[in-house]
Amino acid sequence: MKVAIYSRIMEDEQVSDLQSFFDELNKQNIQPLIYQHFLEQIQHKVNLPSSTTSFSSSDQLTDEIDFFISLGGDGTLLDTVTLVRDKNIPVMGINFGRLGFLAGIGRDELAIAVKALVKRAVVIDKRTMIHMDADKPLFGQVPYGLNEFAIHKRDTEPMIKIHTYLNGEFLNTYWADGLIVATPTGSTGYSLSCNGPIVFPESGSFVITPVAPHNLNVRPIIIPDDNVISFEIESRHGQIICALDSRREIVNQDVQLAVRKESFFLNLVRLNENNFLQTLRNKLTWGLDKRN
Repeated sequence: MKVAIYSRIMEDEQVSDLQSFFDELNKQNIQPLIYQHFLEQIQHKVNLPSSTTSFSSSDQLTDEIDFFISLGGDGTLLDTVTLVRDKNIPVMGINFGRLGFLAGIGRDELAIAVKALVKRAVVIDKRTMIHMDADKPLFGQVPYGLNEFAIHKRDTEPMIKIHTYLNGEFLNTYWADGLIVATPTGSTGYSLSCNGPIVFPESGSFVITPVAPHNLNVRPIIIPDDNVISFEIESRHGQIICALDSRREIVNQDVQLAVRKESFFLNLVRLNENNFLQTLRNKLTWGLDKRN
């Protein structure tokens, strides 16, 4: 078996767990293919299997890769979208970060997770992604995201006006600091922090959530994900920020933007014991009120 491994950075207190992880890979005869920048950080701190190789771009991820492992938090796992792309390689997130909605496997489950991969005793969830179309090149070869597409005003500028359409039919003009279009996966991220609803991963929906709207009666709305959502933007200073997950670009307000459901999915790996309801209870501490 061959697995690709990605992480942003390694903290000193993580070295012990990281060593345990690579020891378990070696024990299970799994060949690691490590992201080059991460390999440079750890190669003098961790004893790696002799079969270890490296990669530095998406093009080097071939059909030989059985799984892609993200070591970090949810932001790290979002980075894997730009590497895995449409290759359909299942992605497992091991949480070396904080909250871990997507990277839901804890460091205390390292050995269990690796053994589950070998036995293929895992569940693979197909997670909807969002695709952005524009009349100018944006976000290179990866104009899609797992969590959300967002439009923002720049820095301390006044609010912007975002005229929003569903399949060409006018929906609303949002006077706000920004607007989020979240996938079901992204409904527990930025959208949730702006009072958006939580949506089940298999619901087939998008969530449109305004950021700090001027009109308080404007609320988030859930729409079917077969809609094409397009925008016309008015900004007093002429520029806005477009974001896909954690990637951002500054563009002129006359840019033509639309988003739709991506034609492929991200295959997200979870252990049999973990499911969305359990994640909600654990990560949002539901049910811990002593009155329950």
